[in-house]
Amino acid sequence: MQSVTIGKNQAGQRLDKFLHKYLPEAGSSFLYKMLRKKNITLNGKKAEGKEILAEGDVVQSFFSDETFARFVGQEMQTVQSTPSGYHNAYQKLKDITVIYEDEDILILNKPAGLLTQKAKDEDLSLNEWLIGYLLAAGSISKEELKTFRPSVCNRLDRNTSGLVLCGKSLKGSQYLGRIIKRHSLRKFYYTICVGLIEKESLLEGYLQKDSKANKVTVCKEMTDKENRTNASHPDYIRTALTPLAFGEGYTLLGVELFTGKTHQIRAHLQSIGHPIIGDRKYGFPKENAFFEREFGLRHQLLHAHHIILPEETDPDGTGAFLAARRITAPCPGQFIKIAKALGFEELL
Repeated sequence: MQSVTIGKNQAGQRLDKFLHKYLPEAGSSFLYKMLRKKNITLNGKKAEGKEILAEGDVVQSFFSDETFARFVGQEMQTVQSTPSGYHNAYQKLKDITVIYEDEDILILNKPAGLLTQKAKDEDLSLNEWLIGYLLAAGSISKEELKTFRPSVCNRLDRNTSGLVLCGKSLKGSQYLGRIIKRHSLRKFYYTICVGLIEKESLLEGYLQKDSKANKVTVCKEMTDKENRTNASHPDYIRTALTPLAFGEGYTLLGVELFTGKTHQIRAHLQSIGHPIIGDRKYGFPKENAFFEREFGLRHQLLHAHHIILPEETDPDGTGAFLAARRITAPCPGQFIKIAKALGFEELL
């Protein structure tokens, strides 16, 4: 017989969803059959699978050790016995700072050049650093990683710096997922673009992806053909621009992102003739060469500067989970150095 007591990172989800994580190699039909036959029980009683788990609940399974090991699967065994990948990321990755932390969420300041989530097995990313950090702090155990893994909840391009939101607990992950989906989370970026933008503006359009080139283009309207063809269906995008300062042919720009699509800010600014300095994919080569030569800038100068978290009532009716608040990540040193040279430093 195997037994697991539900902790805060497992509570709040359906029993069947928990079982899929706890026994990842067992199929759905098998799990429901085991529930019907009481080979899997909840608090010693028969369960259907749709029950919402609470902290302190006990889930028991009545399998042989060999059967249980097979259903747990190699992946879970690896997580339990070798968390070295997380420790390695935590030790090796530098310049990551914690901006905000409570029991449920963690907000990090990611440096440019670091992946938010790994693209290949051998990559080290912010996501692995996050778990390594929580393991080192004792905020989560190797045992808990079997059924819940803290994770980043939004992505930034590798070479974009700034705020990344992370769920430490299931409750935190659900909260962040909810406000991102509802667009009640407000996201603001700082950048320096080529040319003068003197007035606030709201940009709208449609983003067409070219997966082979890993590039997007912006069109103002969706054509009838694109509307009819799902494969090439463009994404609607909306971006607000607020000039903070301008002069000497450049603008320090605040950007509010209403729809977070791939390369949205970079492509939208290129489409109006004001690309971000340093942007190798969407920028002006001569401008990029100048800023690389003078300041060592080899990537787009784009920073996720601050967010405004909405006030939200906890779904269990216990009151506000988080009050509305603004959280800010200071601009990186290279950004400030360039801003100072252009006369914008006092605004950062």
